[in-house]
Amino acid sequence: MAAISRAQLLKELLPGLNALFGLEYKRYEEQHKELYETENSDRSFEEEVKLSGFASAPVKTEGAALTYDSAQESYISRYNHETIAMGFSLTEEAVEDNLYDSLSARYTKALSRAMAYTKQVKAAAVLNTGFATNGGDGVPLFSASHPLVSGGTNSNLGTAADISETTLEAAVIQINGWKDERGLLIVAKPRKLVVPPNSQFIVTRLLQTELRTSNSAITTFAPNDVNALKTNGIFSNGYTVNNYLTDTNSYFILTDIPNGLKHFVRVPMKTGMDSDFDTGNARYKARERYSFGYSDHLGVWGSAGT
Repeated sequence: MAAISRAQLLKELLPGLNALFGLEYKRYEEQHKELYETENSDRSFEEEVKLSGFASAPVKTEGAALTYDSAQESYISRYNHETIAMGFSLTEEAVEDNLYDSLSARYTKALSRAMAYTKQVKAAAVLNTGFATNGGDGVPLFSASHPLVSGGTNSNLGTAADISETTLEAAVIQINGWKDERGLLIVAKPRKLVVPPNSQFIVTRLLQTELRTSNSAITTFAPNDVNALKTNGIFSNGYTVNNYLTDTNSYFILTDIPNGLKHFVRVPMKTGMDSDFDTGNARYKARERYSFGYSDHLGVWGSAGT
């Protein structure tokens, strides 16, 4: 096991050092909480099953027998919890001879930063890979052909176009047309827009101005043409910027459909330290277990942009 020794800390063993820097950067805090519903888990994995209800009720003619319908399971979503862990070790001599701040305090902060970074990357990966990785129903999270028990399909995939007033309005109309497993219309509404940093200024103009605006300098609107997205209160929870989205043109809509994006906590963050008797090295570690995923794909809509 490699340990941080005096060889890696030469300047910190000598007087005259004015500043240590590089570990004090701020970080984007817990952005996954803007996207995911969090639940606790007490087993090695979790499974959630989507159910289908009944088809539309038929007309019963006088004297005819009643029509009976059946229900069934649709597909299974499985959450496999991962163990995320990291540690570091300090030699006894490095701790003794360091002339400046506490080595353990300094590097436990760095360890916390590394663990937090991994969690945000894994949370965003569900969206980043959602256009290619198949889910429980055999198609990607964002697909134009989510199969229904009735034989039809649902689409939560937007057209390959950059975010604009037109594409957001089309997305809202698409979401309003979603059906359940038996082909019955459901009441689905957009709730929150999720964008990468590159789109934050565009989204502010699209959602927060009273009058219509445009990303294009050649587009003009009537002086009093209202911004329908804002006037109708389409995105009740506004928007959030996620810095871990890898596609600078992608954008996503969280809907009010329950059991969409989910985060299971199997074991919360635990830290510990001990000292090795033979070497005298001080060892520090951090460990947690969790999973990110989705159950109902209708909980989120997505477009990869252009």
